[in-house]
This record gives sequence, C-alpha cells and structure tokens, in this order.
Amino acid sequence: MDAILEVSHLRVARGRTTILHDVSWRVARGEHWVILGANGSGKTSMLKALTGFLSPTAGEFSVLGQRYGASDWRDLRLKIGVVTSAFAMSIPPSEVALETVVSGKYAQLDLWHAGTRADRVAALRLLRAAGLAALVSREWAYLSQGERQRVLIARALMAGPKLLILDEPCAGLDPVAREHFLQFIEQLARRRGAPALVLVTHHVEEITPAFTHALMLKSGQVVVAGSRQKVLTSKSLSETFNARLRLGRTGRRLRLDVVHA
Repeated sequence: MDAILEVSHLRVARGRTTILHDVSWRVARGEHWVILGANGSGKTSMLKALTGFLSPTAGEFSVLGQRYGASDWRDLRLKIGVVTSAFAMSIPPSEVALETVVSGKYAQLDLWHAGTRADRVAALRLLRAAGLAALVSREWAYLSQGERQRVLIARALMAGPKLLILDEPCAGLDPVAREHFLQFIEQLARRRGAPALVLVTHHVEEITPAFTHALMLKSGQVVVAGSRQKVLTSKSLSETFNARLRLGRTGRRLRLDVVHA
C-alpha cells in the first residue's frame, strides 16, 4: 500500500533532554490512526515535527513521498490538515465561519483577502457537510466549542489534504457535544476519498469504529504500533499509562477502567 506518512528513527532532543527516542511509524492509504499517551509522552512534539514546526535531531520522515529537508515544506504543509485548539486564539472574534474556512485554502489564519468566488462556494459546501449551513455568517466569538471544532475541520479540508491530524479535538466539549462531534468524525472517516485521519487523544472512548490502527507513546518512545485489534489491549494501555487498566466495551465503543488493588 502507498504510504501517506513514513517516519524512520525520528529523534528530537533539546539540550540534554531527549523528547522523542527512535520513533518509527508508517501510515498507509486507507488507514485511520489514533495516537494515545499520557501528558508528556511526546505526542505534541511529534505533531510539531511532522508539520515542520520542530526540527528533528536525527532520523527522517516523509509525507506523500516527499522527504522533510529535501522538499518545500510550505507547499507540502497544504497536504496536511491540522485541527488544534491552538489555532483558536489566532482567529479574529469578528471573523465569520465562511471566512475561517476559506483561509484553509491558503494555510493562513486571519486571511487578509476574501478568496475567490470558487473558494467561497467550496467553503459553503464543506460547512454544509459539517452540518453548519445555518452558521455560515456567524462570527467566531459566537460559535460554541463544538461548532468551532467543526469549522476548523472544514477549514482543514479546504486544501484537499491527504492527511488530517486531529489534536485532542474533544477537549472542552460537554458530553452531548462530544458525542455529536465523534459521530461527525466517524462519518468523515467513512466518506469516499476521505483523507487518512490521525486522532490524538487520552481517551479510548473517543476511538470510533472507523479507526483502524493505534500508536502508543510513553516517555517519547513507541510502546506499540499496529492494527487496532492487535495492539489496543489492556496490557499495552497499562504500560502506556503506567497503571493497571482494563479495556472494555460499551456497545460499539471502548471503555477503560482503572483496576484498584
């Protein structure tokens, strides 16, 4: 299978601190991955490295066959959609949803021009697909957290990315909003021509059935990586989070319980 993303022996160190140790990982077409790990496990640093915002100390990685350091990462970044709450502070409160989505075409927040008519038509189509047709002209300041996350996904899809990274997208959502958002992600993953999804989370209950693979990080190292059925186990999760955990299921969704002595 063709690789969307290939990471080989990636190492990131700053001063005497090694943040990532010898990380190797491969995302093939048709796969949707979840990245699990406790705070400080290296998840955020890895995402920064993969999107060109943190230079690796050793190793290499490529997106769509183009290797970091040998390609213009500004152009390649358009092929990687990123949804993160870190973007929220850079969006003007008065910017309407349609304008926010259009800005994704140019990978620029607080876009200084309105884009083309074709851009606006495409942005409207994406907002409708996200269930936000009624909020096209609503200002960012008056969108709920769940609505903002959907707008950011529509924005990320504007450039037609082959890889879409969702960095803890459910943070700050109430239980009902989270469930609606996860249903939206599930539908997105199953669309024909959908990008490969990478969901970064602490919570196994956010892993919907469409996610096929899992990568677990602990102290900057890979604990396990592979197909969901093989690697997502009580044993691997206990090692990842350094606690006695039991993986269970409620309906079609996963559940994680702490085993008390």
